[in-house]
Amino acid sequence: MTLSQTIFDFTTLAIHFGGWMDMDRLYLQNRVLGMIGEDALGDVEVKPAERTSVELLDELVACAKKNGVIGDTLAEREILEAQLMDLMTPPPSVVNALFAQHYSKDPQEATDYFFELCKTNDYIKTRAIAKNIVFPAETEYGTLEITINLSKPEKDPKEIAAQRNSASVDYPKCMLCMENEGYKGRMNYPARTNHRIIRMNLDGEAWGFQYSPYAYYNEHCIVLANEHRPMKINRQTFERLVKVIEVLPHYFVGSNADLPIVGGSILSHDHYQGGRHTFAMAKAPVERSFELPSFGGVQAGIVKWPMSVIRLQSADTTELVAASEYILNEWREYSDPSVEVNAYSPDGTPHHTITPIARKNGDVYEMDLVLRDNNVSEEYPEGIFHPHPEVQHIKKENIGLIEVMGLAVLPPRLATELTEVERYLLGEDNQIAAYHLDWADELKERYDFIRENVEAIVQKEVGLVFAKVLEHAGVFKRDEVGQAAFDRFIQTL
Repeated sequence: MTLSQTIFDFTTLAIHFGGWMDMDRLYLQNRVLGMIGEDALGDVEVKPAERTSVELLDELVACAKKNGVIGDTLAEREILEAQLMDLMTPPPSVVNALFAQHYSKDPQEATDYFFELCKTNDYIKTRAIAKNIVFPAETEYGTLEITINLSKPEKDPKEIAAQRNSASVDYPKCMLCMENEGYKGRMNYPARTNHRIIRMNLDGEAWGFQYSPYAYYNEHCIVLANEHRPMKINRQTFERLVKVIEVLPHYFVGSNADLPIVGGSILSHDHYQGGRHTFAMAKAPVERSFELPSFGGVQAGIVKWPMSVIRLQSADTTELVAASEYILNEWREYSDPSVEVNAYSPDGTPHHTITPIARKNGDVYEMDLVLRDNNVSEEYPEGIFHPHPEVQHIKKENIGLIEVMGLAVLPPRLATELTEVERYLLGEDNQIAAYHLDWADELKERYDFIRENVEAIVQKEVGLVFAKVLEHAGVFKRDEVGQAAFDRFIQTL
């Protein structure tokens, strides 16, 4: 296919998805020509585009590189890609109007429209996401999901050095700020020219709704505050989560905890994460119920899960929010030194918070409250309720919202490291990392490995390690002592 045909086909898709008219074709074609360093358009065949927008994009970027418009750095490539895909994307006002138009018919139709747009314009990096290694893991808590994260491209040393030498710019303040919408990007900041945000009103306050460019599950979305302010779990959090579920009843939504160690990666900007996905925790049953005397319209129970989870259910969202706030306040003040649960340090530093997750189940609203404690000790300086050293060969990072619900986001190093573990287990030449040796030797004692079963067994055992990671993060352990302690806390409620 000629370059001219590629430009013509790209323009055809831009007209369809970007809200342009056919009258705009010459303008768009000339815009593309200029962006990739070409001077003229040749003969083309007028026909529907047969290739995807992303496939056409690759050819355009390759031409720009050949013409010296961009260099070899990933940042330059991504900036140009986003600028080209901006032609595939209506302006924010139009995207919001179309979202509202679809929403008036059905909320799911609205999110379907926005999700497809964000894939078509390559804001959601579908090809990069497809590189992730994903597999299920059967455990006593249900089927956990394991992801080895390979989607985010790695920068080469020259680019890293250039980033370090780049001038410090405090704009946007973080990657979740509204000011990212349409931002060109720079060597040390991602390109967002093709980024769009749906405006939301949550109880009179301005918020935004967007998708995650490197999604970990279906329709992975982010709901973000208009104001750049730190995350905080309080009554307003529960009210907003319920409001999001009322607006998007086919989604779940949850918040990372608001303390270091137990919180997520970005605590500086108030935001929530949601999507159209059913996690293992949502399927986990309530193993024992209890009453909340002050909230007769709320059913409460302890969930069978490796972490310490209280599930509240009610058709009355006002009472559900009030009960959630009550438990949060009680947990913040609760201590049980017999199981190393302490609400405050001697200097008054607070250590207790909650990771909340809301969803709608039929006509009933559910709020899962995951109890979190970020204390450290001499034995566990990285966190008492954090992955302990014996599981850190698989996962040593913080346990945030996504992991809490049963989806492991494991580091890229494991893609090659687990292959070396498999070679070691088969008795082949290998370069197994020293920190995997104890685990691998223990597996050797329990299994007879052959080439046909080694990968499946290693994946199964990675899943069991992840279940152990979640148990470490649980404040009340799954043994008799821990569950008796959990019951003591429930008694205070």
